[in-house]
Amino acid sequence: MSEGRLKTAVLGLDDKGRFLLEAASKIEHFQIQAVADKNTELAERVAREYNCAAYDDYRQLLAANQFDCLLVAAGMYSCSEYVRMAMKKKVNILKLAPPARDFEEAAEFAQLAEDENIKFAVANPSRFAQSFLAFREFLQENQIEQIFLITAVCNVGGQTHPLWHTDPKLSGGGVMLRNCYQLIDQILWNFAAPQQVYSLNTNQAADRQQRLCLTEDTAVVTMKFTDTCFGNLVASKVIGPRQEFLKVYGKDNILTVSNTLLTISNHHGQVSKELAYDDDEHCCMTKLLANFALSILSPDKNKLCSSGIDNLKNMAVIESAYLSARTGMPEEPGRILQMASRHSVKPTNI
Repeated sequence: MSEGRLKTAVLGLDDKGRFLLEAASKIEHFQIQAVADKNTELAERVAREYNCAAYDDYRQLLAANQFDCLLVAAGMYSCSEYVRMAMKKKVNILKLAPPARDFEEAAEFAQLAEDENIKFAVANPSRFAQSFLAFREFLQENQIEQIFLITAVCNVGGQTHPLWHTDPKLSGGGVMLRNCYQLIDQILWNFAAPQQVYSLNTNQAADRQQRLCLTEDTAVVTMKFTDTCFGNLVASKVIGPRQEFLKVYGKDNILTVSNTLLTISNHHGQVSKELAYDDDEHCCMTKLLANFALSILSPDKNKLCSSGIDNLKNMAVIESAYLSARTGMPEEPGRILQMASRHSVKPTNI
C-alpha cells in the first residue's frame, strides 16, 4: 500500500468488469495498476484508457506483480486457480456475485481467505441501496409484525447473457445463481436460513435430454423458515419486462421493496407509506467498493459488509434448491452449512 491507496488489478473486462473498473477508478483508495482479460485487444484498449498495464494471461498478471487487492469479474471457470494463487500471495479479493459456482467452491475460498488472514468479499450492491437499507431498518424495528410469508420475483426480461451461462459445468447454475443472487441475499441477510427448500426449474430446450445439458431459465423455489413462515421465489430469464422486488407479509401490513422504492400497505392494497430513492447501480457499487477498501485499510473501524463467510448461507440455499430440483424432495440448507463448519469455517447468523 502506498499513501493509503491499494494497488489494484481487475480480472475480467466484460460489461460488468468495466463497470466495476469504472467505479473503482473514481475511489481514492484504489490505485488501478493492471487489468486482465483473455481478449488481448480488449485488455490493451481498456489499459490505455486507464493508463495501466494490460495482461491476457491471468497467471502472468499475478506472478509479475504484488497487488493489495484483486477485483474479479471473470467467471470462476476461467480463473478459480488464479484466485487461489492470489489469496496465497496475501491479495485481498472482491468477487462479483455469485462468489463461486457451487457451495463447496465458495466454502473453499472462504476458508483460504481465513487461513491467509485476508479479505474475501462478495459484491452485493443491494446491501448499500437506500431502499433495501430502509427495508432492513423497518424489519429490525419490528414495524411489521407476525411475518408469515416472504415472496420474491425476478424477471430478467430481454437481457443478453454470455453463452457460457448456459453450461452447467462452467456456470454452476442459471437464473437462480446468476440473476437472483441479490434477492436471495436480501432474504437471507434479513432472515435466518430456511429449514427446508423445495425447487422446480426448467428451460426452453426442445426435449428433456437437451434440458439436462443446459442451465435453468425459469425456477420456482419454496422455502420453509418456520411452521408459520414460508417464502417463495419465482424467477425467469424469458419473462419481461425486467422486474425485481421482494414482499414481506405481516399480520396487518405488507412491505414491498425494489431497488428504488419501498412501500407499506395493508391487505386491502391501501398504501400508508411510500419512499422513493434515486440510487443507481453506480452509486451502490461505489459505496460497496469503498467499504471493501476501508475494511482493508482501517479494519478496526470498518467492518466488511459482505464477506465470503457471510455469503455461504446464500450458497447453501441455492445449492439446496438445485439439489431439490434433481431429487424432487425438499432439502435442508443447514446440512450443507455443516460442511463448512466441519472445515473450520463457521458461517455467521445461521
